[in-house]
Amino acid sequence: MTTESLHLLISNDDGISALGVRTLANTLAGAGHRVTVVCPDGERSATGHGLTLHHPIRAERVEGIFHPNAVAWSCSGTPADSVKFALSGVLKERPDLVLAGINHGSNLGTDILYSGTVSAAMEGLIEGIPSIAISLASFTVVDFQPAADFALSLVTKIARHPFPVPTLLNVNVPAVSASAIRGVRITRQGLRRYEETFEKRLDPRGKSYYWLVGEVVEDIEQPDYTHLPSEVPTDVRAIRENFITITPLQYNLTDARGFQHLQENPWFDP
Repeated sequence: MTTESLHLLISNDDGISALGVRTLANTLAGAGHRVTVVCPDGERSATGHGLTLHHPIRAERVEGIFHPNAVAWSCSGTPADSVKFALSGVLKERPDLVLAGINHGSNLGTDILYSGTVSAAMEGLIEGIPSIAISLASFTVVDFQPAADFALSLVTKIARHPFPVPTLLNVNVPAVSASAIRGVRITRQGLRRYEETFEKRLDPRGKSYYWLVGEVVEDIEQPDYTHLPSEVPTDVRAIRENFITITPLQYNLTDARGFQHLQENPWFDP
């Protein structure tokens, strides 16, 4: 991996026409990187790591909305489908990095379990490719350029100082002007809780349906336990203080404390 020109695969969960992915792809392509964009053909937010198994995936080239140095495809599947399709059906060689975003809205704490953005990046990691998920911590602010500029600098740093093993970095950028960003914090995953309800509504024919609605009611800075020191800030806390957060993630979900408890209290015969 060299810093002059990297081959970058970009996906998202907001869809091929979203401003966030266009800003990211155009910024990276404009800096001289070779960019391939493969995104869902429409919004697929909160789809997690879902895959399309029961009907075909359709894909087509997209022209005219990205930088001339970027090759773009839309895909009828999920974010994870898009990365799988890109790696197996579009690209002739593995990319140097997989990037997902820029997501419109944060992916903090337990949001990552539902996030299509993080799942797209995780699919790259599963394939052994260093990956970045990047999100703008607002659903209303539409200035994605500070986040794209940080992604460009982060890509350069990763190329110069590659990780010893492939890693996923979950990046959240505060929705403030570039001058108001206080810096960068390496963080651990926090915890968010939502108040959720299913609103009952009626369609024009009088039949009932339900719509999931929810809002954050509690941002918890200290999860119950962690293998990192308590002084390491959580992503939830650092983004609130206008820091860019970088949280390394992995797909191994083994609970070390639960494992230890089972060993110390054997419930089953060996």
